[in-house]
Amino acid sequence: MTALHDSVPDSTTALDRIWYTRCPVPTASGIAYNLGWLDEEFVADGIAVGVLQDATPEIADRHFDHRLVGLFREGGNVPALVARSDGAPTRLIGLTWIDEWQSVLVRDDTEFEGPSDLRGLRLAVPGWAEDRARSFPRAMALHGLASALRLGDLTFDDVTLVEVEGHASRTGRWPGLDALAAGEVDAVYVKGARSAEQAREVGARTAVALDRTPDRSGRVNNGTPRPITVHEQLLQERPDVVVRFLVRTLRAAAWASTHVDDVRTILGREVGSGAGGVVTAYGDDFHRWLAPTLDDDRLTLLDQQQRFLGEHGFLAGPVDVAAWAAHEPLEAASRILADELGGETR
Repeated sequence: MTALHDSVPDSTTALDRIWYTRCPVPTASGIAYNLGWLDEEFVADGIAVGVLQDATPEIADRHFDHRLVGLFREGGNVPALVARSDGAPTRLIGLTWIDEWQSVLVRDDTEFEGPSDLRGLRLAVPGWAEDRARSFPRAMALHGLASALRLGDLTFDDVTLVEVEGHASRTGRWPGLDALAAGEVDAVYVKGARSAEQAREVGARTAVALDRTPDRSGRVNNGTPRPITVHEQLLQERPDVVVRFLVRTLRAAAWASTHVDDVRTILGREVGSGAGGVVTAYGDDFHRWLAPTLDDDRLTLLDQQQRFLGEHGFLAGPVDVAAWAAHEPLEAASRILADELGGETR
């Protein structure tokens, strides 16, 4: 295994390894990796592509603080924003938006007609983890519940927040689902394919379907929008590597748009879910929207997320999202891919 310092490119040491890390969710970079395209892109240069989750613990932990120069990270925005606010020298090189079954669940026997019925209920909120970045389950629940309450003209003052275990329980279920089944709480925020299956296991039903709200600002959370970040030293010293990574990512997004069954198979392996859970969580056309952008709309939504995180104690200080974004690599990658495809999509 390459040591941490071996991943740092400088003027005297050739880059021999990059690291890739992503969350178990739909991503074009994940598809590119699963198809072998990232290895294929860099093998001729003698650059190995390592998966951070397969590395030693001291390297794998860089998923949260991003203090590894050779790292590309596509994952939840909570750890990425926390790392940036803590001073990690990262740059934002892309944002994706994939709705992934964000819901507030209640037990099947609960009378519930709309978001205003959340008034007076006990809502599950995961406790703090050992640091702010690893407390993303708490951040997700708070923002999801806040969005659901807002739909009913309610605030946290109208409910009781009950702290639950901050990570998946011993049963492997989403934080708070076991507490819901046991009657210790009345409602829990969940998201994703696996939690869709687990909801059925514990006899829970959807009370508030956040993904159905027409205003995307009501669906902002850890994965919406989802950032792609890179260490700024790598971007400064090897911008070619960053651009080539993004070319392969964009190509994978184009490929995914016409290979939905293959994409669902890859995603099922990534999230540990069956086909039914994937369809429930991501719908029928998510495979068409995997390409990253840095458009003003997504940057504004990410700024909304960083403001919420700051208000609830997750950030050391505000993050200037506009200044964080580096537009040039994605613009260059888009031009290269357009030239390769002759202006056509595949």
